Amino acid sequence: MSRRALVLFSGGQDSATCLAWALAHYTHVETLGFDYGQRHRVELDCRARLREGLLGMPWPGHLGEDHLLNVDVLGQLGASAMTDDVAIAMQADGLPNTFVPGRNLLFFTLGAALAYRRGLDVLVGGMSQTDYSGYPDCRDNTLKALQVALSLGVDRPLTVETPLMWCDKAATWALAQELGGEALVELVRRESHTCYLGQREQLHAWGYGCGTCPACELRAKGWAQWRHALAGGRSAQGA
Repeated sequence: MSRRALVLFSGGQDSATCLAWALAHYTHVETLGFDYGQRHRVELDCRARLREGLLGMPWPGHLGEDHLLNVDVLGQLGASAMTDDVAIAMQADGLPNTFVPGRNLLFFTLGAALAYRRGLDVLVGGMSQTDYSGYPDCRDNTLKALQVALSLGVDRPLTVETPLMWCDKAATWALAQELGGEALVELVRRESHTCYLGQREQLHAWGYGCGTCPACELRAKGWAQWRHALAGGRSAQGA
């Protein structure tokens, strides 16, 4: 519990769950967000509400400072459905056009630089190879290799933690409940944002969003699977 962590905190479901996980595992936790011109920039507005909600819950760790960096250079490298008003589709290389090349590599590199300045030694990200749309910079091997490179680059040991690497969205909801009970689940449901199109007009059972983009579909499917498993477990206990 003596280690100090920096969570890559977008304001989405995954990063909110990872922030709760970090508060349960480390003595001091800071957060880092990125404004890269994303269409769903509304997620950045969720960050403060999520932090405030988490501050109201009992955690072993202390929630420290929040940091926000402007990295709009990502948009200058080429268009994607994450930064431009284009339809979500598959590219010729088999990856969805929501893939922003180098995004997670850049985020962790900047995180390592900030961690160096702040005396933090753990970097936490919500990447998942289970529900990851095929993004190569979400893969476990990519991030293990990056951990080695970042540690060498700042000449001190850094640990890259990805608590959701082998979790689907159902397991991510379950982890939130395990960490903070219904209070955390409800905070994530209402205050986090995942929809690629940035829509927060309608509150679904699983949270706000358009309900049709890949991010919404994953979140909704995971919610339904988790609630079904939860109901099955309760029925078995009552039998």
